[in-house]
Amino acid sequence: MAFGAALRELRGAQKSAKGVSLYSRHINRPAGRVLAAAACHIGLKPNHVTLISAAFSFTAVAALACTPPSWPLALTVYLGLAVGFAFDSADGQLARLRRESSAAGEWLDHVVDCAKITALHAAVLISFYRFFDLPDDAWLLLPLGFQLTTVLIFFGGLLADKLAPKRATATPLPAPSRIRAVALLPVDYGVFCVVFLLLGSQRAFLAGYATLFAAHVLFLVAFMAKWFRGLTAVRPA
Repeated sequence: MAFGAALRELRGAQKSAKGVSLYSRHINRPAGRVLAAAACHIGLKPNHVTLISAAFSFTAVAALACTPPSWPLALTVYLGLAVGFAFDSADGQLARLRRESSAAGEWLDHVVDCAKITALHAAVLISFYRFFDLPDDAWLLLPLGFQLTTVLIFFGGLLADKLAPKRATATPLPAPSRIRAVALLPVDYGVFCVVFLLLGSQRAFLAGYATLFAAHVLFLVAFMAKWFRGLTAVRPA
């Protein structure tokens, strides 16, 4: 399929923006749409795109764990994570475009996502231990807490979506809330990637990383309460 035709078809085949932050809605999804159209044009399959996403993400993770903090490293890690995130959006869009959505492809995508978020916080911990002049050793607990929080949000949301009753296809979806899209920015992975641009300054990175951790903890509590309430009335089949 030609690039232009693929791009036009993708514009009309987007998933609902409900529950999606402003960054993902207006930056990551459009970037993924362009990458998906290009991938379709050159004959790539969705799983190929998933593996490209993993390559960018894990290259950034390895650089973070192995290289002392600096401004060049900050840019390298950010670009690797951000480009990997855009390809992560592209694989699902390519699957819909090629009409090749599959359980195996969805499984691979989720496994890569889980590995990525787990490895990224582990790399922060390694960097803290090897390269940072920490005010106190207790700071080493921060990446562990952040890792636990992000895994719980990822797995809890994924499981809640799988267990929730499916909406009838004929029922129109409500318009996505712009206020909610802004409110979700602190827990958007794309926004989290931005904090790595602060790696050139250890103090700035510690402050930014800790601030986003605090936001994730607050959202985790809110999300868990919401998901539990939503599933309370669900009866097993």
